[in-house]
Amino acid sequence: MSAECSSYLNADKVLVSGFSCPQMSGDARAVYCCGFQDVKYCCDDPHSFFPYEHSYMWWLSVGALVGLSIAAVVLFAFIITVCVLCYLFISTKPHNKLDTGLSLQMAGKTSC
Repeated sequence: MSAECSSYLNADKVLVSGFSCPQMSGDARAVYCCGFQDVKYCCDDPHSFFPYEHSYMWWLSVGALVGLSIAAVVLFAFIITVCVLCYLFISTKPHNKLDTGLSLQMAGKTSC
């Protein structure tokens, strides 16, 4: 089984001639033509989209997880701070003085 990768223009606008998969110098299992319009390569998985090793993608995922973890810690600290401040505000209000607001008077009555 083999596949033909057609010629293409790479990112530098240089014409790369077409080739057959598997290539003589490559892996014999790489029988599929994979890639995009500006980069093509032989691979062993027809659903492969990137010519990178899985470890490269893993480091991208680790970086994203570290960033999300830091954001989660900052959000958690903010929520805890707001809760503590609300508790301190409520607990430090004097409980013995109740402010009833303005005194209401009946209509038609005058106070002297």
